[in-house]
Amino acid sequence: MEIKPPVFVNAVPPYGHVIANEKWRGSVLVQSLKGTGSVKTIYEEELGVVDFHLSNKSCILYVSETDIVAGNNYKRKLVRFRNANSSLQGIVVVEKTRLSEQYFSAMQKFVVFELGLTLLPVASQLEASQLLTQIVHGESKDNPFRRRSVSRLLDPLVMSLVQQIPGVGKVKAMALLQHYSSIHQLCNAGTHELEHIVGQATAHHIHHFFHNPLV
Repeated sequence: MEIKPPVFVNAVPPYGHVIANEKWRGSVLVQSLKGTGSVKTIYEEELGVVDFHLSNKSCILYVSETDIVAGNNYKRKLVRFRNANSSLQGIVVVEKTRLSEQYFSAMQKFVVFELGLTLLPVASQLEASQLLTQIVHGESKDNPFRRRSVSRLLDPLVMSLVQQIPGVGKVKAMALLQHYSSIHQLCNAGTHELEHIVGQATAHHIHHFFHNPLV
C-alpha cells in the first residue's frame, strides 16, 4: 500500500485561506473563523501532526488544556512537529487557563528554549481563531511587491506573550519586536544588550522571565 506524504510539506494555501486538519471540522475554532466571513477553511486529512497550515509558510500545532493537564505526552507531539517542519515557521498555540496555568511555565521553557519554536498563549479556541484571523489579515495588507517576512506578520501575535513580562508594556514590547525577529531570539538576548532597548530594570525582568520560568 502506497503511503502518501503529508500534504503540509508542499501545499501552501492561497491568501485568505487556512488548511485545517480534518479533526477540527465543526470545532469552535473553525466555526469562529467561518463567522468572520473573511477566512476560508480547507480541510485536509494528511496534515500529519500539524493542526493548521497558513499561506505565509507557517504552521500551527494546538495544545489544549486537556493535553497539558494529561501529562507529558504532548512533548513527543511537539518534537514531531518541530522535526516535520524544518522549512516552515512553527507556531505552538497553547491554552493557558486557570486549570493549565500551573503547567504553563514548564511548557514555555520546553517549547521556546529546547525546541526553538514560537509559543502563543490563548485562553480558548475562540481567542485562537482571532489570532489566525490576524495572521491572514496581516498578509492581505502587506505590499504584494515587498518581500514578506514571517516574523513581521507574527509581531501582533507575539505581543500577547511579550507583554506578560513584568515591566513590559505595549511600547516596550513593540521596541523589542523591532529588534528581535522571534521570541527565541529575545530569549537568548543578553541583559546588557536588552538594556539599550528597554533600560536596566526591564532588561533584568526579561532575563528572569525567560531563564527562571519555574520560579
